[in-house]
Amino acid sequence: MTISSDGRPLGPYRLHTLIHQEPPGPGEGLRLGIWQGEGTAGTAQAVEENLVRLEQVAAIAAKHGVQLLAFPELYLSGYIVTPEIARALAEPSDGPSLQRVAAAARRHGLAMAVPYPERAQVAGEERFYDAIALFDSAGNLLRSYRKTHLWGPDEKLCWSSGYLHAEEGPAFTVQRVNDFPLGLLNCYEAEFPELSRSLAMEGAKLVLIPTAADSFATLCNGEHTDRSYPDVSRNLIPANAFHNNCFVAYANRCGEESVNGKVMAGYLGNSVVAGPHGDALVAARPEATLLIADCCPGDYGPTHPTGTSYLADRRPDLY
Repeated sequence: MTISSDGRPLGPYRLHTLIHQEPPGPGEGLRLGIWQGEGTAGTAQAVEENLVRLEQVAAIAAKHGVQLLAFPELYLSGYIVTPEIARALAEPSDGPSLQRVAAAARRHGLAMAVPYPERAQVAGEERFYDAIALFDSAGNLLRSYRKTHLWGPDEKLCWSSGYLHAEEGPAFTVQRVNDFPLGLLNCYEAEFPELSRSLAMEGAKLVLIPTAADSFATLCNGEHTDRSYPDVSRNLIPANAFHNNCFVAYANRCGEESVNGKVMAGYLGNSVVAGPHGDALVAARPEATLLIADCCPGDYGPTHPTGTSYLADRRPDLY
């Protein structure tokens, strides 16, 4: 499949859906779309290219009744950045790129979760965050979530950890899209079960996790990572969904990412939407894909005999 917008081709991609005849009604669930594709990083031109692609994908998603469209970690800037690039490309949550995202959400009538590099004044200092902007279908900013658990030395060089300061408010909150409760995590945070559990305890029925899980990445010192990132889409993502009785979605890139024409990373292309029984509703191959799934709790019965619930049966006084 291909599509063009503004004269620029999106290129071939696979469409993979598991949906009802009609999108879920308010409060019944959420039709989720995940874009998994290649991109460029680290320049103003890369941001522009990624915004054009976002507009193209949103047009396709809207035709399929998608109610929330999600993109991979640091989608706008690309994942591979140095501290200098991060500071050059970062913008506030109401910055020009995010205003274009909000306008696209309004134009196509769907909510969007778009990761970006955030610039903000916090505790009297200018700080930079690996963030996710969540807009509703009217273009209103519902949440700008800042990554709390940074991976490896490079992320700690580029970004501040979110929610270290009281003025930022609580880290793990639930927003409603199509009157359906969802929470946000970011990449490495998928691997801390207490984070998904925290959102489930706040009432989330969908945990959305943009990521940048790579087969290799170029670090700030010029060296490559020494091994491929573990494929948590096959174990931790389904497990988090099962033990929290909710949907968990993992939105990754595929293929290569380049900075000024130089390939700097390759990605696993392992995006997946897992259901409350630990099942995979839709899962991507390592190729450009638009995944679409209806996340509807009513499609699932209980996993255990009546009267059994992981959430209700917890004994937090013991731990």
